Amino acid sequence: MFYKIKCVIKGGGDLASGVAYSMFKAGFTVVILEIPEPTAVRRTVAFSTAVTDGFIDIEGVTARKSEINEILPSLGSGPLNYIPVVVDPQSLSLARIRPHVFIDAIVNKKNYGTKITDAPLVIALGPGFTAGADCHAVIETNRGHGLGRIITSGSAEANTGRPGGVMGHTFDRVLRNKKEGIFKTDHKIGDYVKKGDIIGSVNNYAFKARIDGVIRGLLPDNFKVKYYTKIGDIDPRNDNAFCYSISDKSRAIGRAALEAVLININEGRLDIL
Repeated sequence: MFYKIKCVIKGGGDLASGVAYSMFKAGFTVVILEIPEPTAVRRTVAFSTAVTDGFIDIEGVTARKSEINEILPSLGSGPLNYIPVVVDPQSLSLARIRPHVFIDAIVNKKNYGTKITDAPLVIALGPGFTAGADCHAVIETNRGHGLGRIITSGSAEANTGRPGGVMGHTFDRVLRNKKEGIFKTDHKIGDYVKKGDIIGSVNNYAFKARIDGVIRGLLPDNFKVKYYTKIGDIDPRNDNAFCYSISDKSRAIGRAALEAVLININEGRLDIL
């Protein structure tokens, strides 16, 4: 019966996709809203990839690029066998979908317009939101003891600005653009690289790997980038299977969001069945 519960997720990056995956597998009707040119680098585990490729499968769950008029009549009327991804950068379709649950999962460390009145239950990921003011619950996204904690009063931990450590590597595993222009690359996600290898370039400025490892995330060739855009990341664990499965962090956050929804249903604050 959970298919009657419509859950709209703003964003389709890798963390948002962990949320979408958990909600979909639990039986909810899930719709993802995305921008026309998604900037997620971990594209092999991001449902946002459906915007450019038409569809993507992540661990047996398929997402398809869809039009709101195409999907609207079927939402909540029966189980969907896929997750629709709708290009809607302003979330204008919220008023038409009228979701029971709205989850802001763009993880931009700032609130770009989400309101506690957007749905009966509004959840946000990470810093930039205050539970009880602009949403009903916040999910902690910072690695550590509190990862996945459901916050119903107050905010998540402040943004540290420091990438999560993998085998002791933090800033050196992440590639960030220092120029505005067009990103060019001959590499793909899953490639093994050595320290010093050229990963790509922007306006002829070459980006080199600073560690050995596997390219776990990478923007596509010919992608227009702004200053300080994240263009990729390298995983020093040297296992390219990690490129194609949901991460521990994404899975923890996804299950926390699912728990938050189930708590609200169980306690009668989301009476929709």
